[in-house]
Amino acid sequence: MVYPVSILKYMLDKTIDLDRTFRALADKSRRCMVERLTLGPASVGELAEPLAMSLAAVVQHVQVLEACGVVKTEKVGRTRMCQIEPAAMTAAEQWITDRRRGWEARLDRLGELLHDVATTEEES
Repeated sequence: MVYPVSILKYMLDKTIDLDRTFRALADKSRRCMVERLTLGPASVGELAEPLAMSLAAVVQHVQVLEACGVVKTEKVGRTRMCQIEPAAMTAAEQWITDRRRGWEARLDRLGELLHDVATTEEES
């Protein structure tokens, strides 16, 4: 049996993860890195190339992305390779999709209401 406290804890943990993901993606440089990683794995140096910042700053950005689960890194010889972790992005996408569905349903109801009002006025 699942207790309400464990359900609440689960939901709070998911919210915290989602908060971290959105906070990480709020930065333009990190979004640029994630965009590059959608093409495939890349080294930290490759992620740094198009950005006007030091390699140390790029490493810090990668650490933020890794801490929230958006990126996974692995040391290959002397190179740190990065790849996107789809699960974190899927959770963010699902949250946005759920909100979109709610707003679309509300707008559909508003459209129906306006259509009904317009039809009623035409009949009067």
